[in-house]
Amino acid sequence: MSENTPSTPETPATPPTPDSGLGFELKKRRKWPWVLGGVVVVVGVVAAITIPLLSPTASANDTAGATLYVATAEGNASEEALINYVAANIAPKYGIKVAFKGLSDSNTINRAVSDGEVAGTIYQHKLWLGQVLEANPDFKEEAATPVFRWGFGLWSDKYTDPSQIPDGGTVSLYSDPANEAQGLWILDSAGLITLKPGTPKGTATQDDIASNPKNLKFTLLDFAAQSRALPDLDAAVGYTEYYLAASIPVEKEIFAPQAPDEFAGQLTIGTNYANSDNIKKLVQAFQDPAVQQFLQTDPTVKGILLPLNQ
Repeated sequence: MSENTPSTPETPATPPTPDSGLGFELKKRRKWPWVLGGVVVVVGVVAAITIPLLSPTASANDTAGATLYVATAEGNASEEALINYVAANIAPKYGIKVAFKGLSDSNTINRAVSDGEVAGTIYQHKLWLGQVLEANPDFKEEAATPVFRWGFGLWSDKYTDPSQIPDGGTVSLYSDPANEAQGLWILDSAGLITLKPGTPKGTATQDDIASNPKNLKFTLLDFAAQSRALPDLDAAVGYTEYYLAASIPVEKEIFAPQAPDEFAGQLTIGTNYANSDNIKKLVQAFQDPAVQQFLQTDPTVKGILLPLNQ
């Protein structure tokens, strides 16, 4: 983004004085209106600065009857569909109004949640949120309730079973730590590697690999790049939604166990608003059993956003 720096106003000319040598005298009776006018201007400027600070705009989170926006990344059709379903079919039961809002990136989403510009997001699991908060210690957020599990598994354009991946094969993991950890958990679950005993599922790194019998090589790619690179890899571990978006059929997903709780998608809320009536009702709405039924049956999310018990 770019910022427009306001131009500096020209300094008004100094009014003539009796000693200015300009050939006339400024009489005292003319001086008071000028001084008072200056006082009025100063007071007006101070008021313009001070009043907004003393009366900040209230967040919708604290405003009865206000629309509560739940944000996710722009263009994420499945998460948008879930939010719209809650808005139309569940929120009215709890006496609130909910709407979808698309924002551009993770930091923008999380800052909006922290500042109360939006009521929450279903964009992330706890581990991703932890990374965000570590990088942005001024953010005040918390995971309020799990909502779904993302479709996430091992994909291959060449093989139909993990055991077919050859010795020395190249496997892609995501380039961020939280999702790299989930990828290593998938490979461990598939029997392709073994993690050291006691390694937490959500913080595993390649240094935690105890054995790699196929001598797999790992390459780290971001979300969209990984799915595009699948023909050049032996396998990759990633989110279903990115592969379907790249027109890769779901049959290319050769191993997809149920993700552990650490990787469940969370409704994330601003900590400063956790006790507001609106946010309490929003959490209840996303905990409604109808949400899980929607995830189980609706074709717009099926296979991408999974019920918590699947």
